[in-house]
Amino acid sequence: MQFDRRFVLVVSVSMACALLVAGGFYRLVRGAGSRPRAVKDKQVVVATMLLPAGSTLAPASVRLRGVPEGLFPAGAFSRLEDVLERPVISAIQADEPVVEARLAVKGSGMGLGPLIPPGMRAISVRVNDVVGVAGFVLPGMRVDVLVTGRPPNGNDTETRTVLQNITVLSAGQTIATDGKSQPITTPVVTLLVSPAEAEALTLANSEGRIQLLLRNSTDRATVATSGRRLHDLYGASPPEVAPAKAAAPKVHRAAAAAVAAAAAPLAAAPAAEPEQMIVIRGSVKKVEVFSREQETK
Repeated sequence: MQFDRRFVLVVSVSMACALLVAGGFYRLVRGAGSRPRAVKDKQVVVATMLLPAGSTLAPASVRLRGVPEGLFPAGAFSRLEDVLERPVISAIQADEPVVEARLAVKGSGMGLGPLIPPGMRAISVRVNDVVGVAGFVLPGMRVDVLVTGRPPNGNDTETRTVLQNITVLSAGQTIATDGKSQPITTPVVTLLVSPAEAEALTLANSEGRIQLLLRNSTDRATVATSGRRLHDLYGASPPEVAPAKAAAPKVHRAAAAAVAAAAAPLAAAPAAEPEQMIVIRGSVKKVEVFSREQETK
């Protein structure tokens, strides 16, 4: 009996301790769940409306909004004065945080200028429905440029690819699309090129006919082509190049005058007259002529 009392006592004490510990944990969890956890917010600059590329941030186009500090976007701003009067180079949606990558440097201008990266140039080319791929060449797309013409000293028309993977900056005066990919009918397309590419495009546009080829914007590969000639298209033999005529040798005027002066006395000198002798034999009078060849003999 004494052993049983000890056993009951130990079990009772253990159960009491377990109940106390469980009650303490229950109160702790319940108290933590009832009290809201304090979260520290941070102010971030967001757009109040759709800001297309080429626009400039004004006080009415941005505002501050609180977000959890752990969710603060990389490159975002927490002060309005840091973004005001800066051009937009990539469209910003309403309520979207304004980040550094979407803005140009303050004072870089408006419109198309801020969209041109340092070291690059914008060049406009005149197009029609054929050259402009029926209006489907839109800002942000990439194109190749072909030129068709007759090379110097060539007798056959040739088409070559002069530029590849060129970004379209604008179609007419449109520098941003609305996402609906609607065709834009315009007589001018502006391309983003390097200075060397600008020279090649200008020469191709003045010496031949250009054609734009629309390509997938994710395809950045450059393909080496040898061009196509008119006789290749029709399967004919290439035209023969006529040999150049040999130019007559040029004679110096002074030398020609000296030769003419030396030849003039020879041409003007009279022929030598033969020698004559009168022979009288009785009543007969005869004139005999002697040449220099007879005297030599």
